[in-house]
Amino acid sequence: MFYQAELVLDLQASLGEGPQWDSRNEILYWVDILGKKLHAFDPETGENRTYQFDQYIGAVVLGKPGRFLLAMKNGIYQYDIHLNELTFVANPEAALPNNRFNDGKCDPAGRFWAGTMDLNGKMGQGSLYRLDANNKMTRMLSNVSISNGLAWSPDRKYMYFIDTPTKQIVAFDYDDPSGDISNKRLAVQIPDDMGNPDGMTIDSDGMIWVAHWGGARVTRWNPQTGELLGQVKVPAKNVTSCTFGGKNLDELYITTAKNGLSEAELAEYPGSGGLFKVKTNVKGMVSHRFE
Repeated sequence: MFYQAELVLDLQASLGEGPQWDSRNEILYWVDILGKKLHAFDPETGENRTYQFDQYIGAVVLGKPGRFLLAMKNGIYQYDIHLNELTFVANPEAALPNNRFNDGKCDPAGRFWAGTMDLNGKMGQGSLYRLDANNKMTRMLSNVSISNGLAWSPDRKYMYFIDTPTKQIVAFDYDDPSGDISNKRLAVQIPDDMGNPDGMTIDSDGMIWVAHWGGARVTRWNPQTGELLGQVKVPAKNVTSCTFGGKNLDELYITTAKNGLSEAELAEYPGSGGLFKVKTNVKGMVSHRFE
């Protein structure tokens, strides 16, 4: 199964990331981490609204109507998009000024998971946290280098996680009522010639789709067997994340980055930093909201 992604929004984002599909309003939310921007893309009209902040924004997740949770440089915030109002929630790493939040998602029960990393990529300085509905924040994993992709299986039994430099997708047993994870194990090992695993999503068949930084592709894997099932060719070298959207959740939206590319690489991949899309023959899962 091979696909070719097409550029739908040439925005030249420095570090496009974290796409989240709002099924109720059919809007794609995504961020430019280094640009400190939240984007809202309407595929129906082609309009992309931009909301500017004063600190890095690593991830966005949906909340109650008009509200979002943002994982930012200085912690977790709630954002009211109608009032343009940012409200501080928590910062478990206030004593670590060289860290910032990176990727984040909500689990099926509506808890927000978000991980951190060192600003200069220093190894082992990050953690993965879980924010419960009562705003209690719990460290779930430590000694993380670049906390990235998260996904939960359709049957709510497994959680998948990427710490980019390991080139691995690991699986955990996931307890939906408590949010606890256990029994860490290797699900997929990414080959060296494919770049590094970044963000990911999961389809309704329980197969994971992984974005490849430096690999110009998204890949589909069976996390139970480690088998490569398909690939999406993306005309951008640094592919950062992906999510399913569209009326039938069968369109894969893909974010990319312009950051870190040489002039020669930018000439080869002029769409870098753009938003891409590909129609697939599978369906994704609805993005979970913070409850």
